[in-house]
Amino acid sequence: MRTLLLAARLIVLGLMVTPATAQAARPAVGQAAPNAQFVTIRGDQFDLASLRGKVVVINFWATWCGPCREELPLLDGYFRAQKDHGLVVLAATTEDSVPEYQMRKLFAAMAITPLHRLKGPYQPLAGVPTNYVIDRAGVVRYAEAGAFTLDGLNALLVPLLREPAPASPTLALAAPLRASSR
Repeated sequence: MRTLLLAARLIVLGLMVTPATAQAARPAVGQAAPNAQFVTIRGDQFDLASLRGKVVVINFWATWCGPCREELPLLDGYFRAQKDHGLVVLAATTEDSVPEYQMRKLFAAMAITPLHRLKGPYQPLAGVPTNYVIDRAGVVRYAEAGAFTLDGLNALLVPLLREPAPASPTLALAAPLRASSR
């Protein structure tokens, strides 16, 4: 009987905690960007919090996706033009793309950062391409499926790139959730 009561209490406690936890972890426009960990194809590791003070685009794409094949060179060229103004572009391929080793020439020609692994709540939304934009203060400013155009990039990113970096770069990003050891 005690075991049954304990199980019931844990279930009720879980129901009270889970919805808020799930909501806090999902990227939402206008909210603090949840942290994420990245590993590049070169093996470099960093997290989103380390990019505070920069405007970050996280792009999900696939090799089989026609709009992605048009958008990726656009993002790469845009990054080359704006990187000195604080722009960072991270490109994550979907699991159903061709293997990484077959994309080495493409990755070598790109200036944007191709990712090997992304651990966190960012994922394709209704399909690919999907883009997330996080401002210098660590707030999600854009999260949508669909390819950017040059006009769309300019309309969204130019104002963000003109904003000054925050004075205290550790406040806005939502910390990753950790299980309690108690």
